[in-house]
Order: sequence, then C-alpha cells, then structure tokens
Amino acid sequence: MKYMILLYGSQQDYDVLAGRPSDKPPMTPDEVAAMHAYMGKFHQELVDSGELVDARGLTAPVHARRVQLASGAPVVTDGPYPETQEVLAGYTIVECDSFDRATQIASGLINPDAPGEYVDVRPIADSSDSLDL
Repeated sequence: MKYMILLYGSQQDYDVLAGRPSDKPPMTPDEVAAMHAYMGKFHQELVDSGELVDARGLTAPVHARRVQLASGAPVVTDGPYPETQEVLAGYTIVECDSFDRATQIASGLINPDAPGEYVDVRPIADSSDSLDL
C-alpha cells in the first residue's frame, strides 16, 4: 500500500530557513546544511529499503495561488494567505507493508526540537472504489 506523509510549515518557517528575520531566529547556513543532510540520509534509507516512491519540498507560500469559484467564475488569490498560518510544505510517498510502518517512517520527519510539530499520514487510494467514503 502507498502512503503519503504530509509535512506542514508556514511562511515564517520558510523565512527562517532563508535566513530572513522573523519572530524566530534565522537558521545559519550550517543549520540549513545539516537539515538537508538529514533529509537526504533519511530518504536514502527509504530508497535502500525499497519503500520510497517520491519526496518533494514545496516552494514558499508566497509563491502559491489559490483558485476558487465565485458565481461560477474563477477567483485567484496570491499567497501567503492571511487567514491561515499553516501550509503544506512538502510530502513523502512511501510504499510499505502497513499503516504502522508508514507511521513509524513519518515519525522520523518530526523535529524533536520543535514542540507541536507534526506530520499527517494518509493511505493513497488506488482507485475511486478504494476511497472509503
């Protein structure tokens, strides 16, 4: 079964990563390099175990667009969105034997030094019949 692990962040997290000032201290180049090294090692272990399907980070919310319909016409809003702080920051798709294994993998994507940080794990439907509404 395939599972998608959803990682969340905020525009502020992207600013910190880029070294820009915010309410949180900016990350140093060494901290950014260490984070990228950790993610590279983490995903390489999933490649080696045959469980990695795909993993990507998403660009900052400032580069996002939300499309909605209003009276049948599309309305486009540029990000970041003031009504929400949390945005999808990236994803990892794994193919493994169980939901428990996918959850175990997901736990490695949570920064133990960031209280309140979390990821979501969701099974990927193979067809419309497996949506389990």
